[in-house]
Amino acid sequence: MQAVLRIDLAAIRANWRALVAHHAGGAVAGVVKADAYGLGAVAVARALAEAGCRHFLVAHPSEGFTVRGAVGPGSMIAVLNGFAPGADGGALLTPVLNGLDDLAAHAARPPRAGAILHLDTGMARLGLDAREQALLAAEPGRLAGLDLRYVMSHLACADEPEHPLNAAQAARFAAAAARIAPGVPRSLANSSGIFLGAAFASDLARPGCALYGINPTPGQTNPMRQAVRLEAPILQIREIPAGATVGYGASWAAPRPSRIATVAAGYADGYLRAFSGGGGFALLDGQAVPLVGRVSMDLTTFDVTEVPAARPGGMVTLMGDAPGLTPDDLAARAGTIGYEILTALGARYRREYL
Repeated sequence: MQAVLRIDLAAIRANWRALVAHHAGGAVAGVVKADAYGLGAVAVARALAEAGCRHFLVAHPSEGFTVRGAVGPGSMIAVLNGFAPGADGGALLTPVLNGLDDLAAHAARPPRAGAILHLDTGMARLGLDAREQALLAAEPGRLAGLDLRYVMSHLACADEPEHPLNAAQAARFAAAAARIAPGVPRSLANSSGIFLGAAFASDLARPGCALYGINPTPGQTNPMRQAVRLEAPILQIREIPAGATVGYGASWAAPRPSRIATVAAGYADGYLRAFSGGGGFALLDGQAVPLVGRVSMDLTTFDVTEVPAARPGGMVTLMGDAPGLTPDDLAARAGTIGYEILTALGARYRREYL
């Protein structure tokens, strides 16, 4: 018996349309890197294309070629990490140029798919830093013939609306783009940036997590639809006496005679070991059943004493739209973020697309 990951493509399309409606600027892309946050880049990209999305972003060229095969010609597929030295995406992929060396390398290629220029305004990760921006402003000839489609920057603190770096980055980006690439369309807002207001709108927004149901407005009601449901089968039910322990480390002891269901999912499947203890639970026939013992590599145990109908073969809901089981809820329990919960989802699930 195998666990099942159900991906609601209609919810993903609806989320994209909602972001289009909310963005005060121009087009809205779909970030489908990391296999569309673990949900399947081919199916997700096709669904977004059907909804009208014409811009896709990936991290690596290999991801870009996969998405190109899924959506066909007519869409821009940008590679955020750029191309390796000597690599060329031809007319299929659009590289993001993250430094002066990238500009020089791209100038030597036939710029058949154009390029995106990345200006760092406060992330200190990829993109031209302040020194490189000053050099480029002083030597605009470096951009000759590059066919820039967009100039972009990336917000570091968009999920904290009051953080002063947001306004600082927007101002830095506006000034640098006007100085270095006047007239070139701009791209700024990520998922949370779309909700920061008109000052963060641009010609192309680049949402990722919000497409998949992660809350882009932490601390407020999630405006996005949930897109995933994870269910795993019960392999065995064990009746144990009071005082018996369950799992590695004997970390949980039954306070009463109990029925323990062993479920076919564990940390090798992305159901994190950090879920152990601390009030973790799943749903069985609509009823909460507490996680007991430690999550192991392939198996997790739940106390189903209060669900007399529980039987081997029954399906336990580990992730879904119920309160406490969304990716954001599970992330809070594990001390991480919803992005990690989704991207950690393993390859052993049977994926079903709705």
